[in-house]
Amino acid sequence: MDESVTETLRGGNGMTIRLYVAACAERMAPLFVGLRVGEAGRETDVDFYAESVRDLWLADRPLLDAAERVRVVERFPELQLGDEEITDVFGTYTFFAALVLRYALLANSTGNPDDAMSCGHAALTAMGMLDQNVTGAGFRAQEYGLQSVSVSGDAAGLWEASIEAGRERFRAVHGRAASNSG
Repeated sequence: MDESVTETLRGGNGMTIRLYVAACAERMAPLFVGLRVGEAGRETDVDFYAESVRDLWLADRPLLDAAERVRVVERFPELQLGDEEITDVFGTYTFFAALVLRYALLANSTGNPDDAMSCGHAALTAMGMLDQNVTGAGFRAQEYGLQSVSVSGDAAGLWEASIEAGRERFRAVHGRAASNSG
């Protein structure tokens, strides 16, 4: 993680932490929602993810049920792997998206900067992997930049930028999966 982001999160208030994790979760949302929508038995998880990300943007106060939401996310199949290794493209990125949401909800609930940093680190790790697998991609650098904006105190345009970044990520992962199956 960028040192200035870490310092800001450690010295910041709850609102800074909540806005930061909301933006991280928003950028990862299409990787969960878009890749799991239509999958049998996952409708509730997809709806839950989308609703949780929406609610995280109410950053002026912690979510009253954030701790319960963490328990729900922890029951997602992506976080119940045990000894199994993730080998498919969709599984890899939905795992990271679920992990980001878990840490985002934890940070929202606790205000703990370490939870927020774990959220950001999971997003950076996923984008680093995507960069390794998509020629010419710059997703990790984009994530670094958006994380810096997330803690800058100027949230203007952050939601829109996060939505657009999420869409780009979804297209790249979906394209990568299609090229692997062809």
